[in-house]
Amino acid sequence: MRRKLAAGNWKMNGLRTDLAELEALAATFAAPKVDILLCPPATLLAPAAACSGPIAIGAQDCHAQDSGAHTGDVSAPMIKDAGANAVILGHSERRTDHGESSDAVRAKAVAAQAAGLTTVICLGESFKQREAANTLDIIGGQLSTSVPDGSTGENLVIAYEPIWAIGTGLVPNLDQIGEVHDFIRTRIERRFGAGVGRSVRLLYGGSVKPDNAADIFGVSNVDGALVGGASLKCADFSQIINALEQSTE
Repeated sequence: MRRKLAAGNWKMNGLRTDLAELEALAATFAAPKVDILLCPPATLLAPAAACSGPIAIGAQDCHAQDSGAHTGDVSAPMIKDAGANAVILGHSERRTDHGESSDAVRAKAVAAQAAGLTTVICLGESFKQREAANTLDIIGGQLSTSVPDGSTGENLVIAYEPIWAIGTGLVPNLDQIGEVHDFIRTRIERRFGAGVGRSVRLLYGGSVKPDNAADIFGVSNVDGALVGGASLKCADFSQIINALEQSTE
């Protein structure tokens, strides 16, 4: 049985004072029925890990090399050393703003998994690709290239985040979400075998809010969510986590 996962991505938001939101979240879910992961900016990884209690801490990116002359970058071993145990890779904002290819995402994932980090690998299509009915081709290509061989249910999470839904308030209908998640499940079972394929958690991301979370969590092969803006405040993220917990009952 896959344990549900609620993951929050703070993106380029958060100062030390904002760790009060994490502390409130940890107090609210002292014994959570689902896994909770929060990914603050790199500057907050160590202090977040020190006060997170039952909340796992992850980074938002890593370099493909363990060390070297890469000014401004952070390696997977550094993230692990800071107390985190996961990293988001291949988010559309990284792919778009920094020109990251799926090959680059795969190299980072190899490094992260070798360092003992769980990799949350993001996939998603643009609105133009969705309108052209190319969604599954795009997702299939990103999936096959971004995910390393040897991935398991312990070190791999897949997050489907349609680019056009991130931060826009737009959300695919439930049938569209289900179609993509079922497609991903079939592909990873075919590649890694039924055992591993069924153990990998699939998250939906893209304008997940307290008022739509319950419906999304009822969709086939949706094992949780990767949440952006709504994860910044305990009051909002708690409602989404509550909805996920209720989906397990």
